[in-house]
Amino acid sequence: MNRSSLAQKSIATVIAVAFLGFYSCKQNSKKETAEESATEMEVVEDTKPDIKLSLAQWSIHKMIFEESVDPYTFAEKASEWGFEGLEYVSALYYKELQAANFSEEAMNNWVEKSKAESEKYGLKNLLIMVDGQGDIAVPDEAERTKAVENHYKWVDAAAALGCHSIRVNLNGSMEPEVWMPASVAGLTQLATYAKDKNINIIVENHGGPSSNAQMLADVMEKVGMDNCGTLPDFGNFCIKREEGDYYSSKCLEEYDKYKGVKELMPYAKGVSAKSYNFDEEGNETVVDYPRMMDIVLDAGYEGYVGVEYEGSELSEEEGILATKQLLEKVLE
Repeated sequence: MNRSSLAQKSIATVIAVAFLGFYSCKQNSKKETAEESATEMEVVEDTKPDIKLSLAQWSIHKMIFEESVDPYTFAEKASEWGFEGLEYVSALYYKELQAANFSEEAMNNWVEKSKAESEKYGLKNLLIMVDGQGDIAVPDEAERTKAVENHYKWVDAAAALGCHSIRVNLNGSMEPEVWMPASVAGLTQLATYAKDKNINIIVENHGGPSSNAQMLADVMEKVGMDNCGTLPDFGNFCIKREEGDYYSSKCLEEYDKYKGVKELMPYAKGVSAKSYNFDEEGNETVVDYPRMMDIVLDAGYEGYVGVEYEGSELSEEEGILATKQLLEKVLE
C-alpha cells in the first residue's frame, strides 16, 4: 500500500473514531438527561404530602337521626365512597348506650361491633368525637373531675378500637380568665389518664372560647403534654353568638378562620375539613380550600384529613362526595 492510500485510510479511520466518539457522547448525554429527569420525577413523588382522607361520621347524622339509618353502617358507607379512615361520633350511638347506662358490657359491645365493621371493609379507625359527657372546663373542681372521669370510658373504647385520639369539648365557662385555668386542669387530668393507653386528647375549635384559636393554642402550651393536641376545623370559628350559647344562635363575631387554623396546626393530631356549600365549579363557597390546605401542608402535616359536610343545599351523600372531590383536586 502506497503512502497516499495509507494516508487516506488513516484519515478515514480518524473520522470514523471521531464520529463514534461523538455519537457515544451524545447517547451518554441523552442517557444522563433521561436519568436526571427520572430522578427529578422521583424527588417530586417523594415530596408529595402523605395525605389520606377519612370521613367524619357527623356528615351522616341526618341519615341516622332523620332517616333511621343504622349508625353501624358507617364503615360500609365510607368504604363505598372511597375513604380510608373513620372518625366516629359518640352521640350517634347514645340511644342504645344510654339505655344501658353506658355499662361496661354496652361499651364493649359497641367496640366489638364497630371494630368488626371497620375490619370487614379494611378501614382505619382514627378517633372518636365525644360529646355530652360533661363539661371539662368548668371552674368547680368536683364537677370538672366528674366530667373528666365520664370521658375515661371513651378513652378505653378508643384504645380497644385502635384509634389514636378522642376529641373533647372545652365547655364550661364563657369567661376567658375562668375558662383558661379550668381547661388546663381538665385536659391535664384526662391526658394523664390517657397517656398510658397511648391515646391522645384533642380539642377542636368548637364554640365558646375554644373557637378563639390563640387562646386554645395557649391552653395547649400550658398543658404541655405530648398526648394533648388539637383538631383544627375549617369552620366553627364563631366566638360570639346572639344568645351567648356555644352552637345554636346567630353568630355575631367570627375569628379569622385562616389565622385560626395556622395557629392550631403546630398542635394538630388531625384535621377536619368542614364544608357547607359549593359553586358550579365545585369550589366551597365559605372556605377557600386551596388556601386552607396550603396552611395545613406548610405546617408539615401528614396523615388523615377528615371530611365533615355540614351543609343543607346538597344531600349528605352529595355533600360528602363534593368535599372529597375538592380535596383530591386541591391535593393534586
